[in-house]
Amino acid sequence: MARLFGTDGVRGLANRDLTAELAVDLSVAAAHVLGERGEFSGHRPVAVIGRDTRISGEFLGAAVAAGLASAGVDVLDLGVVPTPAVAYLTASTEADLGVVISASHNAMPDNGIKFFARGGHKLDDSVEAAIEARVGEAWSRPIGADVGRIVPSAHLADEYVEHVVASVRSFAGSDSPLDGVHIAVDAAHGAASHVGPAALAKAGARVTAINAAPDGLNINEGVGSTHLGPLQAAVVEHGADLGVAFDGDADRCLAVDHTGAIVDGDQIMGVLAIAMRDAGSLYHSTLVATVMSNLGLHLAMRRAGIDMVEAAVGDRYVLEAMREGGYTLGGEQSGHLIVADYATTGDGVLTALLMTSQVAARGSLRELCADIESLPQVLVNVRGADRSRVYTDLVLQAAVASARRELGDTGRVLLRPSGTEPLVRVMVEAATAEDAQRHADALAEVVRSRLSL
Repeated sequence: MARLFGTDGVRGLANRDLTAELAVDLSVAAAHVLGERGEFSGHRPVAVIGRDTRISGEFLGAAVAAGLASAGVDVLDLGVVPTPAVAYLTASTEADLGVVISASHNAMPDNGIKFFARGGHKLDDSVEAAIEARVGEAWSRPIGADVGRIVPSAHLADEYVEHVVASVRSFAGSDSPLDGVHIAVDAAHGAASHVGPAALAKAGARVTAINAAPDGLNINEGVGSTHLGPLQAAVVEHGADLGVAFDGDADRCLAVDHTGAIVDGDQIMGVLAIAMRDAGSLYHSTLVATVMSNLGLHLAMRRAGIDMVEAAVGDRYVLEAMREGGYTLGGEQSGHLIVADYATTGDGVLTALLMTSQVAARGSLRELCADIESLPQVLVNVRGADRSRVYTDLVLQAAVASARRELGDTGRVLLRPSGTEPLVRVMVEAATAEDAQRHADALAEVVRSRLSL
């Protein structure tokens, strides 16, 4: 059987790859593994579950709740809430387990199941592997009063809104940290369609919401953080000071400034890193980012006296690096940002609040990002390549070394083999788009000639 868990839970085409039967089996296995690890000792276990707005989440959420309850776990069913709300409420309710049914920024037909451990942290790889090994096993079922109860708990979403608003008030040192700011919000017809605009308004902003009318079918459809055109148009049309866009489960946030220019995750990280440095809350004056973050961010942080730690691509690896070093801020160019003082996972709504508080306090988003330039970046995906030889082929490594020498401190070269398919990603940054394209094309041709299967 192909491995079920990827870097962000179990995902697939809903009702074909990810079925109701699999959702039940995963939930039962999770209950058994965590119970045998002593997580439920001395008390009746409780789980919280939440989902995004895609229609398949209705039957998958019901299946997850049924599986947990049949294994003797009480369930608080949050309904439609962002992924970070599930993480937060797992901790605040002192639940033993959190479950999210979402495929994040994927198209509507996909869906996924992701588990959080007590405290709202993602499960370790070893625990996921243990759950996977137990899927479909025979087991002794509880009966009578020992089966779990399922309690509708949509009202708990209000606690999450209160939490993120309290967080930005603390961060900004103000009871109305967004006063005077007009913000456009693209909710991607997703999980933050209600709580995103509500939190921003509660913190003092004037909010113009778009794409906040989910119907079960329209999540991420040409909108949200993967399609910024509608937000850019809305900001200009309504004369907003800035705009923010969430993805389907609102664990990421991208932005546009008042002119409609895109502000990516690197620039948002840079703005928050400088604010946290100034407030003394950026631990060891260090920002954690992935190897895909733009060289422009590295140069801007160097000028600001902020160190950077690089992690592998994926928010779980960013979080691992943050926890290992005790760092308080990390994230990805895609808009996954983790602010450890307030959250255990990427939180798009929180990111929007914190960034907007800086606009209210320090000036336009365009001005805040002026020193965090993105160097031209070209990414070429070379398919049909033997990814196992990327780091051992001497001719390829010599070509990479030559490109790096020519670019010097004004550019960067990264070759990254795919973890799931015969594909090698060639990424080049340079002072000009022409230089970046030239080096990327040349290295891609070497990959084709040397690593073709």
